[in-house]
Amino acid sequence: MLRRSAVLLFALLLGPAAGCSSATPSGTGTASTVRTFAPSPLPATPTLASPASPAETPSVVVRTTVASGLEAPWGLVVLPDGDLLVSERDNGKIIRVAATDGAKTEAGTVPGVVSGGEGGLLGLALSPGYATDHLVYAYFSTADDNRVVRFPYDPTRPATRQLGDVQLLLSGIPRGPRHNGGRIAFGPDGLLYAGTGDTSKGSLAQDKGSLGGKILRLAPDGTPAPGNPFPGSPVYSYGHRNVQGLTWDPQGRLWAAEFGQDDWDELNLVRPGGNYGWPEVEGVGNRPEFIDPVVQWPPSEASPSGIAYADGAVWVASLRGARLWRVPLDGDHLAGDPQAFLDHTYGRLRTVVADRDGTLLLVTNNTDGRGEPGPDDDRILRLAIP
Repeated sequence: MLRRSAVLLFALLLGPAAGCSSATPSGTGTASTVRTFAPSPLPATPTLASPASPAETPSVVVRTTVASGLEAPWGLVVLPDGDLLVSERDNGKIIRVAATDGAKTEAGTVPGVVSGGEGGLLGLALSPGYATDHLVYAYFSTADDNRVVRFPYDPTRPATRQLGDVQLLLSGIPRGPRHNGGRIAFGPDGLLYAGTGDTSKGSLAQDKGSLGGKILRLAPDGTPAPGNPFPGSPVYSYGHRNVQGLTWDPQGRLWAAEFGQDDWDELNLVRPGGNYGWPEVEGVGNRPEFIDPVVQWPPSEASPSGIAYADGAVWVASLRGARLWRVPLDGDHLAGDPQAFLDHTYGRLRTVVADRDGTLLLVTNNTDGRGEPGPDDDRILRLAIP
């Protein structure tokens, strides 16, 4: 068995997404014909690698602190004028941050949010048609489940009353004290993706009839997206423990970050209908019925939450690892060793977003009850990257 003390273990990626074939993935439930990409075999022994040496590591510069004094921030979106909307997990508030001076305005409180443990107001996303429909999407916890909703946003209204009526799109996502997932994002296909967690019940991840431990793909109105691998279901991939990072590369490939348990956190290339193995395997399992991660880390080095694609790499915000990882890619496979930045400089890191000017927005997460907040926490930082 691979030792947890290894710093990083990389698996060569399962071949290019050149074509599709029919396959029946294993797992609980009735076998279904699904679309999956035909992979090339993994090497018999994955390659062990170490982080790049300082001489090989390009610099990342914190250009400015965009905002400070946030309370357990979680989701972040960039509005067309450059201002930001930030969700605060525990109080259910959405805060607008001005691009010019970082001034904060309370836009409003999302009704129905019940916080506790890792639950509360989590991910945010803007409608692809935001310029005309002004819709904001949110993922949040109630007392009984996790939900996806949308509502219009009107910044011309008075502070605290800028959120319009909430429309429920999807309910019944399992909720627990831990592992609630929560990241949502619109893909280049105009569809809404949501990462969910297994709520510490690993069997949910292999149950295709459950919404827990999955990546879901929805039409903008919350119905299962057309062309999903399991007809009539919002499930896009399964066998996940707790997905909190979603991003796409320029070729439209979906990447996801996932919390492991004791051994390995993961960065995965997501395929429709793919089974990512949890709880049968954690990290690289070398079992043909499961898709192995592209990169895995010990949880002490990562505990990945938000991710973003920029400058030829996936950037990974790490909570327990308290650092920002850069994973360089060449198409659908690794281009080199991952590099760590800001190691324990700003504490826990929850969310990273690529802004339109080529910078990264990085959200710290030290006021969530697990960190050691400084006087300015929590913060949004703007990073200049190589």
